Amino acid sequence: MAKSKSRCRCLLCFGLLCAVGVVAVCCIVYFSREQPSDGTFKSAAVAADSELCSNIGRDMLKKGGSAADAAIAALICTSLVNPQSMGLGGGSIFTIMDKAGKVTVISSRETVPNSFKADLLKGCSPGPFHHGPQWIGVPGELRGYQEVHRRYGKLQWAELFKPSIRLAREGFRMPPYLAHFINHKEMDLLFKFSTLCEVFCHKNKTRLNVQDTLRYPKLAETMETIAKQGADAFYTGTVANDLIQDIREAGGSLTLEDLKSFQVRESEAWAVPMGEYTMHIPPPPAGGAILSFILNIMRGFHLSPDSLSGKEKIHTFQRFIEAFKFGNGQKKNIRDPKFSSVKVPYLIREDFAAKVRGLIRNDITHNASYYNVTPSQDRMGTTHVSVIAEDGTAVSVTSTINQMFGSLIYSRKTGIFLNNELGDFCGRAESITAGEQPPSSMAPVILHSEKKTLVIGGSGGSLITSAMALSIANHLWLGMSLQDAIASPIVFVLGNNDVCFENGSDQAVKEALLSLGHKKGNWNYFLNVVNAVSKERGSIQAVSDARKGGKVSGY
Repeated sequence: MAKSKSRCRCLLCFGLLCAVGVVAVCCIVYFSREQPSDGTFKSAAVAADSELCSNIGRDMLKKGGSAADAAIAALICTSLVNPQSMGLGGGSIFTIMDKAGKVTVISSRETVPNSFKADLLKGCSPGPFHHGPQWIGVPGELRGYQEVHRRYGKLQWAELFKPSIRLAREGFRMPPYLAHFINHKEMDLLFKFSTLCEVFCHKNKTRLNVQDTLRYPKLAETMETIAKQGADAFYTGTVANDLIQDIREAGGSLTLEDLKSFQVRESEAWAVPMGEYTMHIPPPPAGGAILSFILNIMRGFHLSPDSLSGKEKIHTFQRFIEAFKFGNGQKKNIRDPKFSSVKVPYLIREDFAAKVRGLIRNDITHNASYYNVTPSQDRMGTTHVSVIAEDGTAVSVTSTINQMFGSLIYSRKTGIFLNNELGDFCGRAESITAGEQPPSSMAPVILHSEKKTLVIGGSGGSLITSAMALSIANHLWLGMSLQDAIASPIVFVLGNNDVCFENGSDQAVKEALLSLGHKKGNWNYFLNVVNAVSKERGSIQAVSDARKGGKVSGY
């Protein structure tokens, strides 16, 4: 027990320094933007973070599975391929469209446990990382899978786990993204003072690389138990007991009662008019309201391909930046509605967007008070899967353990990495309550019109809003193909309203924008990833963002 607590203290001491280095890896490992194929299919498609997981989702569809089956199977696979982003120790938000066009949101985001440090938020670091057992939220991932499968699944529950159990047990080639990620020199301290080496190292303590085989023997056992016994094994059964014991030994406060009492939330998606489309978004505390607010502001500027020509390109990006700044000013109002008296339906109204639009000028920017901004911390992490099935049903799902490898607490008995979701309250709340979901930028959405369906979502923490807003606008209004829309460099406005430009941004536009008074931000971690599938006139187009080495699959 003492040894485990000592290890946790070491993690807290070194976590921030190492995590910054970890993120830098992702900037170095910047994948080619070229999509290996045109991603066009006739019947169905899956867009996940890797070809392996997209293929597993596609295979579920070919077996007669639903879009929900494909999404769940692809997520289970992603927990092996990109364990730094998501896993069974996290939570997710599903936005699901059925055959009749009804869109439902099923949220299994992590919640605040019954017992937590009274002064937890005083321990918020000035940076974006919060490591240690005190930040673990009650994991909801599997309860979400269970409810989505109960309502929308066609295949047997166990069938969704089979491919990933085999991969975890037999092993597979180390994914290039993960290999570069864990082998950067800045990871040295993190591996020294954590249990990561138990999963990602050889017996001689050297780390796995691209030529090596990655295995998850303990996680394979856990997934096999869950496949046979259902999600209850995780929440009330043998897996629950093992998980809680490991968390307790690490110094955490999560209990069996926390797991047993976790409940999935189901609601109708908020429907937002977006020109000829209706955009279906998850309600707060998810990030859909902020995303739709920004898009509604921009839609009123009547964007077209000409908006990217000559001086108009500078005006267009100026308007985007200003809209993002006003979006930052609204973030503090995004809280769990069960625990907050602040109601935010006004964010999706056109009249509110029009009022804010009138405050934006092409030739000037302002200080933070103009946008009602309280500076907040920026974050990164998560994964996203988009699916359109042969019957036209669709799933947009974003899943997370929050930051890189979550809390850095690894359960030896179960093979599960635990989230650090309570860190999302930092800079966004003065107090928290047991059962509360943290605010999030996660925004799995479905846009639908008489002619077209677009299933889209992003990962990258705070970058999700920028990446999604620009990708959607690029594709729907600015004349770009779906692939080009997603690949296009983004502009990111930090929580303090400093402005950052992704590599590859137009230098002349960048200089012109900075000359208007925008403060250049210090943010090098462009981990923004958008995965999308669209269907129009019987043809399906799918794109997995090449920034993370993703590839789509379909038929």
